[in-house]
Amino acid sequence: MTIYFYSTNNEYGAFSNFSRHGIELDGLWWMTTEHYFQAQKFEDADYREKIRTSATPKLAAELGRSRKMPLRQDWEEVKDGIMYKAVLKKFQTHQDLQKLLLSTGDEEIIENAPGDYYWGCGKDGSGKNMLGKILMDVRIELGKGY
Repeated sequence: MTIYFYSTNNEYGAFSNFSRHGIELDGLWWMTTEHYFQAQKFEDADYREKIRTSATPKLAAELGRSRKMPLRQDWEEVKDGIMYKAVLKKFQTHQDLQKLLLSTGDEEIIENAPGDYYWGCGKDGSGKNMLGKILMDVRIELGKGY
């Protein structure tokens, strides 16, 4: 069985970066992993703080996708590691989510994001599903403690 997630409203919605499961990273509290991830795209501290304190993950994502501010030069090289760091912290912080993730066993996890061919599977399933792969890597890492 393959586990698909996208909306925060379904059984595995907590796997979404938009789920309201905050994390503490870099000495700051982030409302969602989406807030953290989007803020890391930028070197400008004021803009990162604007993203960190934005009211919703949707707004954080919109600010992160804006190109009015320059992206950090190494973004393409570091983005996967940053996503892994945030997702791992989320599942380490919230024991109920850790239990849910570990309960998926060795099932494939796919972000069913029709418009995202990098983090999700895309509209036709040909996407890289990097978020799903990171979730499966985090599941392996967390499973080592059991």
